[in-house]
Amino acid sequence: MTQSSPIPTYKLIDHSKNRLLFNIQKMGDIYDRQKGNGNQPHRHDFYTIIFAKKASGIHLIDFNEYQLTNNLIFFVSPGQVHQIIEKEQSNGWVITFSREFLEESHIDYCFIEDINLFTDYGQSPPLPLNQQEIDILNTYSHQMLTTLSSETKFRMSAIGALLKLFLITCNNICTLEQKHPQQVHAGTTILKAYKNLVENHFSEWHKVHQYAEALHVTPDHLNRTIKLLIGKTAKEYLQSRIIIAAKRMLFFSDLSTKEISFELGFSEPSNFSNFFKKITGISPSQYGK
Repeated sequence: MTQSSPIPTYKLIDHSKNRLLFNIQKMGDIYDRQKGNGNQPHRHDFYTIIFAKKASGIHLIDFNEYQLTNNLIFFVSPGQVHQIIEKEQSNGWVITFSREFLEESHIDYCFIEDINLFTDYGQSPPLPLNQQEIDILNTYSHQMLTTLSSETKFRMSAIGALLKLFLITCNNICTLEQKHPQQVHAGTTILKAYKNLVENHFSEWHKVHQYAEALHVTPDHLNRTIKLLIGKTAKEYLQSRIIIAAKRMLFFSDLSTKEISFELGFSEPSNFSNFFKKITGISPSQYGK
């Protein structure tokens, strides 16, 4: 297995007050600052929006490769491993904000979960934009940059309001049809609780019925509810979380397949290998080469 350096985690800091906050930058400025050199795979402890108006390259998010092209917007959650490789200087925006900034802006964390733009694990495809949508989002982006650079009173509150408008607009652009709105609303609480349980127990609980019992619902109800809201079953979401953790350790750590299998709660390395191959189509040893 090829050994690599640990994945760096970047933090968002307001150096003037040593607080985690908000930032917005032009993609071209970042490209110039890095002298055109692509960044290495890394993760953030904050949310990232990449609004590409003109671009050519590749965006890797949790080992899924997406084309970085014109008129796309990506949403990257805290903890996701990603890398941008540009063929040339891009034109667009990179918006970053922390959970603390949301709290300071009186944006409830439930709002981020409800809009469902930031997917935690599995596929994170970009959102395509038409010209009218680009113009609206570009206006919000310019306003956020101008406000951030100013010394006006309540500037961070204004940025919070603009960010919320930006995210609401993106959510409205999404074409996911909710055919049963009452069902969707009722299932939101279950989805949030399920995601929290998975994050805390994915290396211990590998069966959907364990989560269903903790949530006091049946496994079938949990699977149907999660699929209605995010397009994949509870089982598929759980498997995605385990696979992402496995891929990160295989690619970025010095742990052996046996050690990784025990880290992820498998009783035998062979069980882990069979699970990994069933989901990905290749063995852990082949993936790590």
